[in-house]
Formats: sequence, structure tokens, C-alpha cells
Amino acid sequence: MTLTQTQLVEEQYQLKTYKKFPLTLVRGEDVWVWDEDGTRYLDLYGGHAVVSTGHCHPRVVEAIKSQAERFMFFSNLVYNDTRARAAKALGEVAPEGLKHIFFINSGAEANENAIKLARHMSGKSGIISFEGGFHGRTIGALSATGISKYREAFSPRIDKHFFLPFGDLDAVAALMEKEEIGGILLEPIQSMAGVCMAEPAYYQGLRALCDKHGAMLIYDEVQTGFGRTGTFFFSSRYGVTPDLATLAKGIASGMPMGAILTSDDIANRINYGDLGTTFGGGPLASAALEATIQTILEEDLLDNVNQQSEYMRGKLASIDGVVESLGLGYLMGIRFERPASDVQKALLKKQIITGLSGDDHVMRLLPPLTLKQQEIDLFLNALQEVLSALG
Repeated sequence: MTLTQTQLVEEQYQLKTYKKFPLTLVRGEDVWVWDEDGTRYLDLYGGHAVVSTGHCHPRVVEAIKSQAERFMFFSNLVYNDTRARAAKALGEVAPEGLKHIFFINSGAEANENAIKLARHMSGKSGIISFEGGFHGRTIGALSATGISKYREAFSPRIDKHFFLPFGDLDAVAALMEKEEIGGILLEPIQSMAGVCMAEPAYYQGLRALCDKHGAMLIYDEVQTGFGRTGTFFFSSRYGVTPDLATLAKGIASGMPMGAILTSDDIANRINYGDLGTTFGGGPLASAALEATIQTILEEDLLDNVNQQSEYMRGKLASIDGVVESLGLGYLMGIRFERPASDVQKALLKKQIITGLSGDDHVMRLLPPLTLKQQEIDLFLNALQEVLSALG
């Protein structure tokens, strides 16, 4: 691969993170992005599930621009009108019982603070998380991540983390009888593992076990939150409300932001100094959050996700080479008979960006919530051509 000047500069100065696509993207609009040569790509990955309202939504852009011209930053040492509006907007769409908010900057930071609160509030240090679950790359979040290739490379990690098979309620019950467990942390849909879900009774059983043993149930909604599954949050689905829910990615349409939603009980027991953040809930991110919520509500994006994802799943079921579709809404996995990486590479040559997962045969789609039937049909036609050509 011949690198462009932009790519050479990044390679020279940046530390390695992800193995990058051979793309230099410079512009975006809704579900489309353009590279430096002007080639247009359909974005079905959303920058890792981040651009919830589409690239550069006019409402979000105007909110950020207007806020930047008026007041860019002061820390949480003072009150701020934009932060107050953002908190109210989030509280109004949050599930009942999760109306208290701690603003931070990322999913890993949200999960670390949720683990900290669970241990503090329960008085017990043990944390259960699940094989295949991903919660971040900072040392605390990594200690709870159930993907060994990320976790095992770094030590010593924080102790008293226990990993169990996702979906095995009996294993959770048995461990909670033996260990002092302060919290259970899970992605309701394990995205990186291959878009894996459990039966409703599993989530209900986790809630019951936490209640029985005085532990905190934590939903990592970094990917499932903010409309991606067709409801604002996975929390409250199947009649289950966690004690804590962590948010990030799509919360502010691309501005770095995270948050924790907590119960009344937890909020009432938090004292000054227990939590803190310099940049969390800054005016720019808060303006983007408020505009993101307004856009999701006023443009009926939840209905769009439900209707269009159902349409896509119906069409996928009739395509040769597709085994099944997984997940909910626009947190979608597609299982193929062949390695998903072959399909992904071929789609990229057709200017369509998709993602992979820890399951070699599962491709992930995490598109903007604005994705419509016209773009879905473009993808489906390209997918049929790719699978036919691959044989």
C-alpha cells in the first residue's frame, strides 16, 4: 500500500491504535463520507457507532458553533446554562429510576467510575463481567474486559474481577454464593464479540441476583444507548432497570462525551469529592448532546431505526451466503458462510465502510440512525454482487 502524505504524517507522529483502513477522510454529510480525492463512501460503521445523527448534522453543527462563539469552557466548579439544559434533556429521555447523571468524557471512563461506585455503594469489591464483553482499554476498564487478547497483554490488573460465560445464569448464581460480589457489569448486546444477545430471562435473572445479594447491576450502554437498538436505551427492556448505565459514543454525535445514569438511591449516597472531572459536561459537548437528543426526537429517528432495520433484516434473509442477522436495530451483525473480512474488503472496494467483530464470520453494521431505505438498497445490491463474485 502506498501511503499519502497525510497518512505518512500520521504514521510518523501518532502511536499505533487501530489498524487503519487505507482511507483519508476529510468530509462527511449524513451517511456519506469523502476522502481527500473526492471519492464518496457509504458509512455503515459510523466511526465506531458514534455519529448517531449522521455526519455533520446541521442542528448539531450549529449548536457547537453557536456555543463556541459564546463560551467554550469552564469546569464543574461553576454552574452552566448549557450543561443544565443538556442534563435536563438527558434526564427526560432516561429510563425511570435512572434520572441522575454524571457527565464524563468516554466509555472507558464511564465504566471505571461505574465499577468504583458499585464497589463503594455495596461495600464489596468483587465484580462479575462476561467472556466476550468489552468495556475499554484503561487499566480499570480493561480489568473488566472479557476479551483475553486485550486484557492479558497488560498486568498487573485490578483484582477481584471474575469472568463468566455470557448467558449462563447458573454460573452467576453459583459464584455469588461463594464470593463477595459488589456489581455485575455487562454489555446487554456484546458488540465486539459478534453482536451476541441473551434471552430476556437472563437479564431478569441478573436483576434478581443483584437484589438478592446487595450488588449493583451495571449496563454498559456505550453502544446500545442513544437509539441504536430502536429505543433510547436498552435499560428497562424486558422490565429490567439497572442501578447504573454507562453511556458514550453516540451521545453527542461525534463530540467526545460520556455519562453515567444512576438511581435515586445511589445519587442520594454520593458525597462531594466522591466523583470529579475537569472536562466532563463541558459546554461544547453539552451543546452537542442537547442537539443530538432534539434531533433524535424531532426527526423520529427511533422509528426510522426500527422500520429500516426490520426492512434490512427481511432482505438479508433472502441473500445467498448470509446465514443470519444478529442484534437489534442498527446494532446489527451479519453472519456469513465465509470469513467476514473477505466481504468487508470487497465492499470497501465498492465504497462501502463496514466493521468486523471477534467472530470471524460476523460483520458489524453500526450506521448513523438516519440511514434510509435508499442507502440500504445500495448496500444490499453491493452485498449480493460481492457474495456472488466471491463464490
